[in-house]
Amino acid sequence: MVPHSYSSEAIVLGRRNFGEADRILSLYTNDHGKISLIAKGTRKPTSRKRGHIEIFNLIKFQAVSGHGLDLMTEAEVIDDFNLIRKSLNKISLAYYLMEVVGKITHDGEPNKELFNLILNSLNKLKATSKLKELRLNYISEVLILMGYWPDNKHLDNPDEELEKIIERQIYSERVGKRMLQ
Repeated sequence: MVPHSYSSEAIVLGRRNFGEADRILSLYTNDHGKISLIAKGTRKPTSRKRGHIEIFNLIKFQAVSGHGLDLMTEAEVIDDFNLIRKSLNKISLAYYLMEVVGKITHDGEPNKELFNLILNSLNKLKATSKLKELRLNYISEVLILMGYWPDNKHLDNPDEELEKIIERQIYSERVGKRMLQ
């Protein structure tokens, strides 16, 4: 397989440490759906990419495909959603939204409508104080877009339906949901 480079816009869904200085990122991209990449050296204090790959940042990135995980070569912040980061409740909800997408989607299944829903929800979160309403609408929309719920049928309990589908609890739910009840 010949390595090729590609770029896209993405929302950082999650990250985990790998080795001594690297991170594995989970991104939801506009062009490729959910992907996982390795970001070399990003845990070093001198890393230029370090601040760009925070969870729920909207970024433009470049990567190179290779054997195993693709390698992120460049990253630039488009929107860091700084207004969300000023409120603990909003941060909790943003983490929750990212985790929902991370759990309900599979790698390499592009869905531009879902990308736009995530982005629109983060933009709404900047300005709204109706966090519970935003969370429940988001879950309902995700379930409809992913084909788990019919578009024309009301969803009484989005939380319960989501848990049935992913067959596990959302970790950030402990914080996010309790604060947003």
